[in-house]
Amino acid sequence: MKIVEFQHHQSAHCENGVASNVLKFNGLDISEPLVFGIGSGIFYVYIPFLKVNHAPAISYRPMPGIIFSRAAKQLNIKIKRERFSNEEKAFAALDRNLDLGIPSGLQVGVYHLPYFPDEYRFHFNAHNLVVYGKEGDNYLISDPVMETTSVLTKKELAKVRFAKGAFAPKGHMYYPTSVPTEVNIEKAVLSGIKKTTKDMLAPVPLVGVNGIKFVGKKVAKWPKKVGIKKANHYLAQIIRMQEEIGTGGGGFRFIYAAFLQEAATILGNPSLNDLSQNMTEIGDDWRDFALHASRVCKERVKDDNAYQQLSEMMIDISDKERKLFTDLKKSL
Repeated sequence: MKIVEFQHHQSAHCENGVASNVLKFNGLDISEPLVFGIGSGIFYVYIPFLKVNHAPAISYRPMPGIIFSRAAKQLNIKIKRERFSNEEKAFAALDRNLDLGIPSGLQVGVYHLPYFPDEYRFHFNAHNLVVYGKEGDNYLISDPVMETTSVLTKKELAKVRFAKGAFAPKGHMYYPTSVPTEVNIEKAVLSGIKKTTKDMLAPVPLVGVNGIKFVGKKVAKWPKKVGIKKANHYLAQIIRMQEEIGTGGGGFRFIYAAFLQEAATILGNPSLNDLSQNMTEIGDDWRDFALHASRVCKERVKDDNAYQQLSEMMIDISDKERKLFTDLKKSL
């Protein structure tokens, strides 16, 4: 049983890739950047009173599942989401969908995915993939961050569908139940941009560009306030949330730059091409920050001024993003 019409396309981010691949199967040719931009995937929040891995919580993105849900709402697509109390019910529902020819998105844990390289396995339970068929006791997997399709046994798939810990997926399965033949893509793109600029320019200290600057100022104070060992741990948290948890920092900036390029054509607004280039440069800045910060964490940089330099890099990024999102808001 294989849904032969389903096409696997590699993407930069799992949630966007699943959404794009599933919507293409259902007749709506929406690229990964469009899903991401319409779903307002760019975000930033710092929550110092909430500790994750014994460090202040930081997120460069909205909660898992939100991007697809927002995009679906803007495009008038109906999505059904199901969670299950046990494996038997979860697999009965999945097999039912496959019998009906419905490719189904799943939320899973990364750590026990056998086709992931060892260096990319960690305890993160908000990864997304598509099951598009079954052969015997094996399930056919389209994981959008992988170059080719994969195969998981029922036992292997059960282990990742019911992974334990934060964001435990509980067999979470989702799929479109209604996809319009025509959508108002211009309206959806405008709505997505307005939501993103509103979030990133929010007049509160811990969110958006203000949040980036707030953390940047904190970074310079960490070594004296909490000690080098803990400061390095806090810094590692920033890097992990930026580069490992769903490409949320630099990687998301590159996807959004691609979205702005598509939006320039859709809206007939060539100024968005310039903003796309600016966003790409900001993505490069985030990657440079992560590289420098990782060297500091590994104590390969002995400069006593290293944390001050990282602080200045974050503040500079904050200023650049403030200008970009202000200009983006004005361009509409």
